[in-house]
Amino acid sequence: MKILLVEDEHKIANFIKQGLMQERHVVDVAYDGTTGYDLASSESYDLIILDRLLPGMDGIKICKDLRTSGNHTPILMLTAKTQTMDKVEGFESGADDYLTKPFAFEELLARIKALGRRPKSQIEENIVVDSLSLNTSTFEVKRYDTLINLSSKEFSLLEYLMKHKGKILTKEQIIGHVWSYDSDILPNTVEVFIGYLRNKVDKPFKNKKSLIHTIRGFGYRLGE
Repeated sequence: MKILLVEDEHKIANFIKQGLMQERHVVDVAYDGTTGYDLASSESYDLIILDRLLPGMDGIKICKDLRTSGNHTPILMLTAKTQTMDKVEGFESGADDYLTKPFAFEELLARIKALGRRPKSQIEENIVVDSLSLNTSTFEVKRYDTLINLSSKEFSLLEYLMKHKGKILTKEQIIGHVWSYDSDILPNTVEVFIGYLRNKVDKPFKNKKSLIHTIRGFGYRLGE
């Protein structure tokens, strides 16, 4: 998943980011409300983790403005406020879930997975394309009965390709979803990682059809 984390406390934000990255998520971080709203409005995310009390623009206003503009990305709101009315206000602003500080990281992960299972986010736990399968919970990738070991970035790239099986994806689309907003991406970065995937997904299976295709002048496609 590509996640936007909007949290002004740097220590908490960095802790959450590192934990999510270890779970194979791509994470953008904004440390103030204005930057968070701008990223949420201009970039594509699977989930937004949103602190309630933020400098520049508070979480309630961000949530309301996103929903008003037609942005339906799932939002998990974080806050130190524990009163029932505070939670009600969060839900009424358009938040999908509400987690009070302090919290256990395991609970945060459980809530992220629960939001990911909702139909509107279209997140699948086990994705299958032809003879290739990928599990987003166990991070297990197989072709036929052969396990394929992938790096974190290779896994994210393959997951994105498989979720859009049969569709041509441009380099810009791939970079926008697989790499974080502030990543230093070289022009041939996507080509390099597509090459890594081919070496693991296609080349070891010499008598089988290739699954990853280059569409010259357009981008890449996985599957027919």
